[in-house]
Amino acid sequence: MKTIKILTLFVLTAFFASCDDNDTVTLLEVESETVSNLHAPQQGGQGQPVSGEFTKFDFETGAITTSTTDWDIAFRGTSIIVNGGVSLGTADEPERTGDAALYIVDATFAAVAGANENLLTQDSASGYAIATGSGNGWYSYAGPPTHLINPIAGKVIVIKTTDGKFAKMEILSYYKDAPANPNAFTDESRYFTFNYVYQPNEGIAIFE
Repeated sequence: MKTIKILTLFVLTAFFASCDDNDTVTLLEVESETVSNLHAPQQGGQGQPVSGEFTKFDFETGAITTSTTDWDIAFRGTSIIVNGGVSLGTADEPERTGDAALYIVDATFAAVAGANENLLTQDSASGYAIATGSGNGWYSYAGPPTHLINPIAGKVIVIKTTDGKFAKMEILSYYKDAPANPNAFTDESRYFTFNYVYQPNEGIAIFE
């Protein structure tokens, strides 16, 4: 991470030095936001074929989108896909039209200072970049008697977006209104709450 920061500062310094005295360069501010209750419904599951539209999200706008091309990640149930690579082939899965990619790092959200492009992966015919199943990706399933789905602490998702920018996110809750002590029998599930930081400046892979 220190190497990324040093290289980035070197590139910026060289760029500024090459500008004329009358030229000014203004960097956009890094964006830090929380998304609440992003609904990711699905049909099927529990041994039945899974289907249903994915809920697509675009970090540039910070909003859900219905665009078939301008999206970065998408949600359906516990599955999260990226707009890069190829489809796994499930029903209603959107075509990957971009070159986005991601990876999961074990760290606190604040400790992830930048993106490591060498770790980026895309969805493939053999599996999603964020692996599905309890303990394999972003969540764990408690099983009986609680049947809770909880985000795994210390899992940070780092994304290279479709427009070549960078973002990081941490999932806080899978239940509507992010209750502190969710109850799988009374709280509505498939509602994501997550924090994210988006770096809007091209060519900069640090989150500050």
